[in-house]
Amino acid sequence: MSSRFPRCLVALLILTCTVSAADTARRPPNVLFILADDLGYGDASCYGQGKIKTPAIDKLAAEGARLTDGYVTSSTCTPTRYAILTGEYAWRKKGTGILPGDAGLIISPSRTTVPRIFKNAGYTTGAIGKWHLGLGSGKLDFNGHISPGLNELGFDYSFNMPATGDRVPCVYMENGRVVNLDSSDPISVNYGQKIGDWPTGKEHPELLRMKANAGHADTIINGIGRIGFMTGGKAALWVDQTLSDNFNVKALEFIKRSKDKPFFLYYAAHEPHVPRDPNPRFVGKSGVGARGDAVLQFDDQVAKLMKTLKEEGLEENTLVILTSDNGPAVSDGYADGALETEKAADHHAAGIYRGGKYTDFEGGVRMPFIVRWPGHIKAGAVISEPVCATDLAATAAALTGQKLAPDAAPDSFDILPVLTSAAKTPHDFLLYGNPNPQLMPSAIREGNWKLIQRPGPSLSRDPGNNGSDAQSTGLLFDLAKDPREQTNVAAENPEVVARLKAKAAEATTAGFTRPGGAKVAVR
Repeated sequence: MSSRFPRCLVALLILTCTVSAADTARRPPNVLFILADDLGYGDASCYGQGKIKTPAIDKLAAEGARLTDGYVTSSTCTPTRYAILTGEYAWRKKGTGILPGDAGLIISPSRTTVPRIFKNAGYTTGAIGKWHLGLGSGKLDFNGHISPGLNELGFDYSFNMPATGDRVPCVYMENGRVVNLDSSDPISVNYGQKIGDWPTGKEHPELLRMKANAGHADTIINGIGRIGFMTGGKAALWVDQTLSDNFNVKALEFIKRSKDKPFFLYYAAHEPHVPRDPNPRFVGKSGVGARGDAVLQFDDQVAKLMKTLKEEGLEENTLVILTSDNGPAVSDGYADGALETEKAADHHAAGIYRGGKYTDFEGGVRMPFIVRWPGHIKAGAVISEPVCATDLAATAAALTGQKLAPDAAPDSFDILPVLTSAAKTPHDFLLYGNPNPQLMPSAIREGNWKLIQRPGPSLSRDPGNNGSDAQSTGLLFDLAKDPREQTNVAAENPEVVARLKAKAAEATTAGFTRPGGAKVAVR
């Protein structure tokens, strides 16, 4: 009996390991969606355009696929985040512009959202980092539980900043409550007038650690002027130089405690958005100034996320998607020297592309877009088919075997075949635009043709404009011949202009672009 026992034990262990491996293989993949803030096409070194070295992002691309035509459909933060989580172009809905820090939630809790799609499939869902989609309804009271919020949209867990790094309130929120709030020091926030006696950048510029323009010179927090006024909550204030580390730690904790079942993590980093006040261990390391140092800080977060996936045995069964919310804003409210330093270093944050944040030019909407899923996405692949971050919703449904309701995710397409099977893009065209009173897109891409039909805002934000387009009512570019969008060929191609305008108008009226879709009943 004693001689047979070890053989039985070995056989049992082999069977157990085999079953465990089979269970892991059958388990739906985890999904880690990493969203940078203002990271340009040329900021990641694997895109071969800039002077900043991003080894973790480069490794992600080498082990997965790098997309050359990955887009967002708005060139600013709030509308892009709205579109990612709802699968709907933000220009279709009023109130999806850049929000103040005390705005109400702009996504109805009754909507189909990306986290709800995953949650319906049995996933644990988390959101960590920047939010900037509003919270609650009516006048916000940051001294109690705020609802509706992220939990009501389908996230099981959330740890976030309410708006942006340059907007008050400068506090962490966890599942709808301010972290470390002292009830004897209540928070007050106002975006209309000064409240309390905390100093502002306008009144006391000598207290600022970095000079700021008038729009960023309201209440001073940590020596940095912010947008909006705040008083109270001193114990809850974040420290800018450890902000990203704290987000990263919360993300790693979420991965570790969620590893026993599929999870979806929406990780929205702060970098390289202003104010750029990176941890001292990154200061001066990029050789491209404060903004470059912030990019290194973001790359470090990516490295730690991937390291944790590997240590927890999850990297083989995790689909990782990395992109940015819009193009770069090298100078945006603070005199941190980024514009001068990057110019001197010959770093081109948007790569070869024209424009950046706030514009419909390629520099504003064409993003670094990297995907990794071992065994499903070919390592080292370069994909040139146009896809969009708005496609996350339909792709999540396909990944988890669900069928979207007709009015769910009206502008989202399943791009899994593009990523895994080298299929053609499902998009006949893409529409771009920041929210506007007309509730219509300002630009459209079809094949190699790109029409900016309302060029005013883009031109006003384009430092490279030489004046030749200033009076134009429409800008048409052939991206195959002119990827830098230097030559407006609208006059030579009136039939193309007419066709693209008609297509954009038709999609606007229809209220959806996804096949089988329908207008959203409740927004």
